[in-house]
Amino acid sequence: MLIENNLEIHLKRRPVGLPAKEDFSLVSNPIESLKDDEVLVKNLWMSVDPYMRGRMVDRESYVPPFALDAVLEGGAIGEVVESNNPAFGVGSKVASMNGWRQYFTTTGKDLQLLPETGIAEQAYLGVLGMPGMTAYTGLMKIAGLQPGDNVFVSAASGAVGAIVCQIAKLNGCHVAGSVGSDDKARYLEEELGVDAVVNYKTCGDLQQAIAKACPDGIDVYFENVGGAHLEAVLNLMNENGRIAVCGMIDQYNATAPAPGPANLSQIIIKKLKLQGFIVTDHWDGYPAFVQQMGQWIQQQKVTWKETVFNGIEQAPEAFIGLFEGKNTGKMLVKL
Repeated sequence: MLIENNLEIHLKRRPVGLPAKEDFSLVSNPIESLKDDEVLVKNLWMSVDPYMRGRMVDRESYVPPFALDAVLEGGAIGEVVESNNPAFGVGSKVASMNGWRQYFTTTGKDLQLLPETGIAEQAYLGVLGMPGMTAYTGLMKIAGLQPGDNVFVSAASGAVGAIVCQIAKLNGCHVAGSVGSDDKARYLEEELGVDAVVNYKTCGDLQQAIAKACPDGIDVYFENVGGAHLEAVLNLMNENGRIAVCGMIDQYNATAPAPGPANLSQIIIKKLKLQGFIVTDHWDGYPAFVQQMGQWIQQQKVTWKETVFNGIEQAPEAFIGLFEGKNTGKMLVKL
């Protein structure tokens, strides 16, 4: 099958500060007929995630930077529409890192067949994918969550944060979080049962607001933001508290170095554990995570929200929207 008009999103220039639509280009690249052992995949859903911003900078990191004038990469769910590979029959639903394009060909080495669980396929980009696995790993393995812990989550309504809140509640914890709108606060309190929520944009003194939300201090902090959040929480951590550092979205679009927290001595005084992690380093635990999360979903103990943009051409706008607070839950593009 020859695909003459396969649309892709390329990185046209490296963003400075908040990414702009002009940093991306929509390109048409034809796809030739399949070779032996290859499959043709039509993407149905693709993910945009904050970590992708770091890959748009030309610097050494835990993954190589995106190349200019080349198709971007990211999580995607697709359907095999043509196959010369017996391992992937036509109609198979697959996960890959070949997002930001409508179609692609592969030998299948970079594909994962989706299990037949009856759960919506795009959930494997969210609650059953990298964000869910990040929440589970950071909370249970890195932070060592214990029943009854006092937990605080920054960016608590996002794809990762909302799952962190629910896992902590399932473990009998007092859970508080921060968000950037009253609508997001209502979602956490009314739908997810979070005990207290801080709107960091309207609360005034952030530390005072978090202290009110966490009257018994904080045993576990799930860090997605950094900056003023980290400084405030360090003063409120209980002794032997644990901080799982998942992200620092406060710094992703910074054009100059920001001053660090002035109270890092709290790490020593309170004997805190502060550990950053990359979820791919823990992917050997993915099967156990899927089994546990699948059970919670089937038991209706875990729910999730999605914010969906339609069409490959909307992918840059969806990505930029991550940094403008336009998503509640997982940000997705439906192709």
